[in-house]
Amino acid sequence: MATMAGSGYGTIENAALLVDLENKITWLGPDKAIPVEADPEQELDCHQRWITPGLIDCHTHLVYAGNRSDEFEQRLQGISYADIARRGGGIQSTVRSTREADFEMLLDATVQRASILVGEGVTRIEIKSGYGLDLDSERRMLQVARAVSGHLPVKVHTTFLGAHALPLEFSGDPDGYIEHICTSMLPALAADGLIDAVDGFCESIGFSTMEIERLFRRAQQLNLPVKLHAEQLSNQHGAELVARYKGLSADHLEYLDEPGIRAMAAAGTVATLLPGAFYYLNETRLPPIAGLREHAVPMAIATDHNPGTSPVLSLLTCMNMGCVLFGLRPDEALAGVTRHAAKALGVDHLCGTLQPGKLAELAIWNIDQPVDLVYSIGQNPCDSTIQKG
Repeated sequence: MATMAGSGYGTIENAALLVDLENKITWLGPDKAIPVEADPEQELDCHQRWITPGLIDCHTHLVYAGNRSDEFEQRLQGISYADIARRGGGIQSTVRSTREADFEMLLDATVQRASILVGEGVTRIEIKSGYGLDLDSERRMLQVARAVSGHLPVKVHTTFLGAHALPLEFSGDPDGYIEHICTSMLPALAADGLIDAVDGFCESIGFSTMEIERLFRRAQQLNLPVKLHAEQLSNQHGAELVARYKGLSADHLEYLDEPGIRAMAAAGTVATLLPGAFYYLNETRLPPIAGLREHAVPMAIATDHNPGTSPVLSLLTCMNMGCVLFGLRPDEALAGVTRHAAKALGVDHLCGTLQPGKLAELAIWNIDQPVDLVYSIGQNPCDSTIQKG
């Protein structure tokens, strides 16, 4: 068993755990030390497999319609992501397709995508909106995300990403759009109970720190936690901003600087690394892993699945990328999709490690040792997952 509590893997050999009827772990340790008073109604023999916490994909854009493989081809021909966006491609392309799709079309596509992640041992997924950019479309996206858990054994966390891009209706008027989000979209969707957290895209081709701060202030008034796409293509000091608001996470972070690292460390904000986007955009600037380690900033890993810059549906592959491309240790990669990913969603008190009192969200693996989870690409060693008993 890799408990992922403390340093390293938190390994227990020949392990056992007890789960109560409320799906909480009540005890774990070597099987020879099972309490004598334990009288389980059901026993599951894992036959020398490994058990880890269920994996958590803490940054995805799973709800969308359309395809952007043509942009992938353009980037391979030397056209930058920013140039494609300025020409009306990028996020705007997906917005057009998503607005045209109805609930059932979006749900069918999203369930298919999510099922691939679940098959790799994922028991929790964060799903963002942000491809609607108007109230009705954003509401439909969040409703679809909420509906996924009715079709798959996975817990979904929904994030409102209305500040993803400037819709054509507000062309040239980012202040007006942020005002619309703050006065109309955000309070309405919060009242619907559809938002677990609020996100934004703070970038030269996205929104400024001043605009994002207005969004964060409104989220704070509504008692909603915040997170941020920050320092992906340039240093806009978004990490410092989200840290000031005690944000759950700052994500991407290739251009993160020392003040941003220090601010995140002081605030307890998680650094969510997205190697899939780094790979697909053929980036060369690495996130400052050494600085994040030095200041003990928790590092999560996620797929960032989206149709434009990270069409990746394998969290195990992203763990491998985190090691090969970013230089993470295998135990850091596994912590990044368990313990630290749970913190990035604000649920580390419930899951992310195997400890008494936490939920029994488990993944069972056909592996010889935990490093096997990041060692290969194209193999799926997940035997099964356990959730809610």
